[in-house]
Amino acid sequence: MFKDKIGNLKNSLIKSEKKDNKKNIENLVVLAILLIITIIAINYIWKGDNKKNQSSSNKILAQTNIIEERAIEDTSNDLEQKLKKILSNINGVGEVEVLITYSQTSVINPIYNEDLGESVTEEEDTNGGKRTISTTNSKKEVVYSDNTIITQSVTSPQIQGAVIIAKGAGDVNVKSNIIQAVEAATGLSTYKIQVFEMN
Repeated sequence: MFKDKIGNLKNSLIKSEKKDNKKNIENLVVLAILLIITIIAINYIWKGDNKKNQSSSNKILAQTNIIEERAIEDTSNDLEQKLKKILSNINGVGEVEVLITYSQTSVINPIYNEDLGESVTEEEDTNGGKRTISTTNSKKEVVYSDNTIITQSVTSPQIQGAVIIAKGAGDVNVKSNIIQAVEAATGLSTYKIQVFEMN
């Protein structure tokens, strides 16, 4: 009788261990599935962030290019109009057309919001060896106001040459006066200024 009770107890323990092993295996399988789903979700989120960062970078470049083009047009048109007005007021000069060429485009320097971080980790192994790990993180973002890039400075393009077509430029004195006026206004050397008689 005592032996029967011990045998029954052993059998019930063995059955409960088998049930516990099945539950443990089921729990491990569920955990593995959850880990795989989590990894896929994190990977998807990171790819989405990279796409957002790339589209943000592309947007910044496009806006910078638009601003540069406007700055070049405004600068060149403004200078050309001023020269046209000044040259037409010189004695002996009639109607005037001005073309200014540039050797490079203007450079826009936006204002950046910078976030710098540094961490140092020291590790020591069991043999007494030491290792220091230094990590520096830098994050740089362009500052916006009303969806427009805030600029720190704009470097104007360099003037390469000027072509002037004017009525009255056939006279040597008038041509010389035009060249001197353009030279004074632009800082160009005389050989980079070409003056022609207008039809």
